[in-house]
Amino acid sequence: MIIDAHCDLLYQLWKYDYDVNSSEFLQFDLTKWRNSPVRVQAFAIFVPSSVPSDQQYDVALKMIDLFFEKIIIPNPDIIHIKTKTDLENLQPNQLGAMLTLEGCHPIGMNLNKLTKMIDYGVRMVGLTWNNNNAVADSIMSAKREGITAFGQEVIQLLNQESIWIDVSHLSIKGFYDVINQADHVIASHSNAFTICQHPRNLDDYQIKALIERDGLIGLTFVPEFTKASASVEIADLFTHIDHFITIGALNHLGFGSDFDGITETIMGLSSVTDYASLQDQLIKRYSQSTINKISYQNFLKKFPRTK
Repeated sequence: MIIDAHCDLLYQLWKYDYDVNSSEFLQFDLTKWRNSPVRVQAFAIFVPSSVPSDQQYDVALKMIDLFFEKIIIPNPDIIHIKTKTDLENLQPNQLGAMLTLEGCHPIGMNLNKLTKMIDYGVRMVGLTWNNNNAVADSIMSAKREGITAFGQEVIQLLNQESIWIDVSHLSIKGFYDVINQADHVIASHSNAFTICQHPRNLDDYQIKALIERDGLIGLTFVPEFTKASASVEIADLFTHIDHFITIGALNHLGFGSDFDGITETIMGLSSVTDYASLQDQLIKRYSQSTINKISYQNFLKKFPRTK
């Protein structure tokens, strides 16, 4: 069993209207999913910053509509995951689908919009993407300030609702603001900065802070986050896993592939079906206990929403 904390299928369906059941243009579609060892997938609501600000929330709602219209309603074997109980009750012949938000820019400064998205089933909220917004600054911006006054209201709401706060994409100051204020913290798709010096990766101080807060880290398949080379292989991911384990993060690791949010892929990991190849190589290197923790147990244990 594998749980994946991040993919951008909804964005692809919104932008290109691909066939969700099978498309050569998608790294993740329903046929590929069913032919993979992934049992639970988190689907990000990602609204590109090119969308005018007054239209961003409507686009976010359209992606939620696509989630239900294309994934949940027509497929009785796919269960909408909203609580830890939903995860625990998932049957062997069922798949789980979870909604997340990548970046709070679609809500502007309106908490009611975020509340509505939570009501629709959003269970993980990334405070920023690569653009700054009314909540916080991004790691990719020049300014890189922390959480705003409105952002503190957002964190308070997410704490009250037992929602994961995703610090991937967040500025370093914002990261520590979240560490100090949030009840449930996740970096859904980030690797180790010590191994690959990309600003989107987590340095050792951040990793240890996440460990201290019982957070979760989604190992991601973005090549440029994995190795500073034109050729990146599955074995390069293991260098990150080894580093995370060395500094004490074994009980805090998961997967967050970023499929359909990337154009370049790691060799041997071009789509969700290739998780089977990853599994085969994991078995040759790590104990079954370690594999189980990274594949699903850590995610399940830390899932914050119980009802």
